Amino acid sequence: MRVFVAGASGTIGVPLVRALVAAGHQVTAMTRSPEKQDHLRSLGATPALADALDPVTLKRVVAAAKPDVVIHQLTNLPKTGVRSVKDLESTNRLRIDGTRNLIDAAVAAGAKRIIGASFVLALAAKPDANGRLEDAAVAALSLESQIVDANRQGRIQGIVLRYGMWYGPANPMTRQMIALAKKRMLPTVRGDRSLLPVIHLDDAVTATIAALDRGQPGTIYDIVDDEAVSMTDIVRELAARSGAPRPFAVPAWIPRLLSPYMARITSIRLPLSNARARAELHWKPAYPTMRDGLSKTISHAA
Repeated sequence: MRVFVAGASGTIGVPLVRALVAAGHQVTAMTRSPEKQDHLRSLGATPALADALDPVTLKRVVAAAKPDVVIHQLTNLPKTGVRSVKDLESTNRLRIDGTRNLIDAAVAAGAKRIIGASFVLALAAKPDANGRLEDAAVAALSLESQIVDANRQGRIQGIVLRYGMWYGPANPMTRQMIALAKKRMLPTVRGDRSLLPVIHLDDAVTATIAALDRGQPGTIYDIVDDEAVSMTDIVRELAARSGAPRPFAVPAWIPRLLSPYMARITSIRLPLSNARARAELHWKPAYPTMRDGLSKTISHAA
């Protein structure tokens, strides 16, 4: 199968390209960074240089690839994690304008299917006093609706994968959190009531590959572990598995002051099920819980 991956040099893009090539697919890997082309070539892919916000160039490189499937993994997030809404601005634009451009390019190139990557925490957003959702939620929901609408209109088969919060040794945020835990700079938060959907990065990759030919057009799949966890669970498990000191607890006002965006996570309760993905994609996570994932992979990151 000919597969075009947009966002191929990102956190999930690189292991996804590697796995697609290993599975025997002919992969075109798009990046907007010239210096990353050699690495993508070394993975066995054909690199393509384009910015998803440049519709003319994007249409040209997608057409040249003649893909059967286009995979949308476009983000531009800080490697050390999101600390404020400003860190999300460029990703928001990719999820709105970049999605529109990529759908148009995929349709023009004759692709049969587009698979788009969304993020489950968009479901946790609550309207403000004026009934307005925050920009990040609007952008993620725009990505989803554009792909589902393109499918409904018969333009292309559209599938959305809503990933849980990624973790694993290949995830820069996991490595950053381990480094902080070892310095005892990653505390828990008193009053943490969170219940968060997570997914090991390797399992996000296998679910994406399963959606190539098993995903049902027009469907949104939650790609999450079997169990949701609290942020306190995450911090304590990271510390324990990496041999770090037991984390101390801080009052909730401290993270609200230093990292408001991350602080909000401790109030999110979003238990989701992967049952539909298991049934229809014939997929199951190799690491059903975060405990499994960290116990089997933490040595690589630590």
